Amino acid sequence: MTWANVAALAAAVLLAGCSAVNEPLNTPLTSGKNPTLVDVGSLPGDGSTFVGLAFSGGGTRASAFGYGMLEALRDATATPADPDGILSDVRLVTGVSGGSVTAAWFGYAGAGGMAKYRAYLDKNGEKYMANSPLNPVTIVRGLSGGANSRKTFGRFLDEELFRGATFGDLRRKSRVKTWINASDVANNVTFLFSPETFDALCSDLMKLPLSEAVAASAAFPLVFSPIVLKAHQQSCAYQEPDWLTAARYNPEASEAMRAHARALESYTNPEEARFVKLLDGGITDNFGTTGLNVERARAQNAYAPLTREEAVKLERMLFLVANAGVRTDYGWTQKLPGPGGVQLAMSIATSSMSAATRTGYDAMRLTLDRWQQALVEFRCDLPLAEVRRIRGSTAGWDCADVKLFVGQVSFEGLPDGMQRELNEIPTRLKLKPEQVALTIEAARQSTRQNPEFNGFLRAVEGFDGPPEGATPIAPRRISPISN
Repeated sequence: MTWANVAALAAAVLLAGCSAVNEPLNTPLTSGKNPTLVDVGSLPGDGSTFVGLAFSGGGTRASAFGYGMLEALRDATATPADPDGILSDVRLVTGVSGGSVTAAWFGYAGAGGMAKYRAYLDKNGEKYMANSPLNPVTIVRGLSGGANSRKTFGRFLDEELFRGATFGDLRRKSRVKTWINASDVANNVTFLFSPETFDALCSDLMKLPLSEAVAASAAFPLVFSPIVLKAHQQSCAYQEPDWLTAARYNPEASEAMRAHARALESYTNPEEARFVKLLDGGITDNFGTTGLNVERARAQNAYAPLTREEAVKLERMLFLVANAGVRTDYGWTQKLPGPGGVQLAMSIATSSMSAATRTGYDAMRLTLDRWQQALVEFRCDLPLAEVRRIRGSTAGWDCADVKLFVGQVSFEGLPDGMQRELNEIPTRLKLKPEQVALTIEAARQSTRQNPEFNGFLRAVEGFDGPPEGATPIAPRRISPISN
């Protein structure tokens, strides 16, 4: 062996020794199955309104943008009787990366926790992180698998927000189904922190800290090492769900459904997966909408992920995506050479993530369109006696009266100067207070002028949108999605 080979081997050993490794925290599931994330018997209000919110990735910029959207939704609909407005009707939140912090905290603390969350946004999320590009140790650790472990950002989340809260705590205190999305980098699919996923891992989701899921969702490659889960295949008698069996033999199953099924299968096979490695959810879906697409693809009825009772009571649904994405100027578009090196790698990664996100969003809109049709058919086929049992009365019953409003809240449509400032805000876990304030105000303005939100307000009895102070913008094609 030459000295060059010895040096290379020594360097490899040093690199491996420097990497930050996250030991699995997930515990075995010793009996039964994981319970649902939400007690299905607990519905807000009269159940006629369903609000679903998705929060994109983008570091603290995304966290602040999601907060601003929540604030605008509340302020536009608050009444003396219900100061939280339509935030009381939020039944689903889903988040990715920086947006997963907003989703997890709102799911856990609700509208009552917004003041604490606003204070969190001004704090330094990089407090414990090694992130200097000039530090050779940071570079070595990044190249060897990740410069930071859960003891950096995950620790910060627990200190400032979650205080050790688990998914079991979330279930006990929340009426909001909360989806945290990461990426399974071996199976190349979105990993959803859900009872079904953890059933396949034979692992107890209820004992897992919320900060662990959020840390996985925000684990940007190289900056963070993967969050690792252990597959406890021998600790429970796992039975695969019927939809997974059907997907294996159904030639008409969607590719997304097949990929999700294949990932769950791998978790049950010790020869394929002893450990699951999770990184930033934005790698596979930066909006967090894949879960809804998969839920509908595997549904064995017309109304899932709603319950039968929810489907009968539903009249209006609003699904908004908080998109905190920025336009990045790489500089090389103004000159002949390039891109190369880091710029090339970043442009490839950004292009792939953006394409996957756009495709996922379009798929979600199509999914919701078909879901609306299925809901109407299901409702109109119900005997009136069943309607009366669920609603208490058939008075005012119109089986076809289900309207869905779906849209994005983003930087588009805001004043040019504001957009330029927003595009300069980095994707980091530490921002200047003025950058946080600007992002929140941008979300407030964008939400107030959003045509889907205003259409929803006009369709819901008791609201006379658009909200006071809304700034009109050029019209786009507006939901509700037509039958």
